[in-house]
Amino acid sequence: MNIAVLMGGISAEREVSLSSGAQCAAALRKAGHAVREIDVGRDLSALLAALSPRPDAVFNALHGRFGEDGCIQGVLEWLDIPYTHSGVRASAIAMDKVASKAAFATAGLPVAPHRVIAPSDMVRGDPMPRPYVLKPVNEGSSVGVTIVRERDNRPCHLAAEWPYGDRILVEKFVPGRELTVAVMGENGTSRALAVTEIVTDHRFYDYSAKYADGGSHHVIPAGIHADIYARAMDVAVAAHRALGCRGVSRCDFRYDDTEGEPGSLALLEINTQPGMTPTSLVPEQAAHLGMDFPALCSWLVEHARCGP
Repeated sequence: MNIAVLMGGISAEREVSLSSGAQCAAALRKAGHAVREIDVGRDLSALLAALSPRPDAVFNALHGRFGEDGCIQGVLEWLDIPYTHSGVRASAIAMDKVASKAAFATAGLPVAPHRVIAPSDMVRGDPMPRPYVLKPVNEGSSVGVTIVRERDNRPCHLAAEWPYGDRILVEKFVPGRELTVAVMGENGTSRALAVTEIVTDHRFYDYSAKYADGGSHHVIPAGIHADIYARAMDVAVAAHRALGCRGVSRCDFRYDDTEGEPGSLALLEINTQPGMTPTSLVPEQAAHLGMDFPALCSWLVEHARCGP
């Protein structure tokens, strides 16, 4: 097939996307596809020109706003070009943490207590008992995420300089361990791959822990209580289906076992455009089940063309 790989973009995750896109393009070539790489910028007309002649499918390796939130998906729908990962609706809901949490709660999935405030509300005092987490509503890769702990005097300062719009998601901090589960497929064909525990020496799994060399390491399969392992797999599939995701998604969890096992699980968010380098979490889980990186990338474009 003739595949166009979209990469780069204009979000805070541009560099991550360039890395994902380059390695996905190499994997697709290895799998036998003809590939052209498109560095997406602000000029939509340039993108339209780069998509001519029309490819058989687009591999969407964009991350963050405009690439992961339904915008580029809408453009590709308009052009009637098949593309990898989730569609407009699922992408838009997943990127909006408030909307996705509402969908998860409606589906009966475990989410941490949370609320939405304006940055100016932080001046009035803590929006919930400490510790809690401040998050941008529509950024990925832990961009802007901050934990407010006891004796921390930063909240007012953070609010005064908040650069991520007029809403802040405030979420109860869940102690314990970081887990993630990849899901492949669509509707009744979707299945969870594995549970990975992410271990880091950082205060939490922030942007640096995700992408810096040695920032974290992954334990697959996660060495956790069997009931929680099974529960994480089930919740990830349910979240994928609740939003109508397709292709590949990845659900991130906090697992609180601080008072002993089996403990409790909290679904944080779903990623409809998870990192796609050979050492990223989703490719690692696929490899754990015997699917190498070129095969995974090839499956994604074939799924985009043919459906489940």
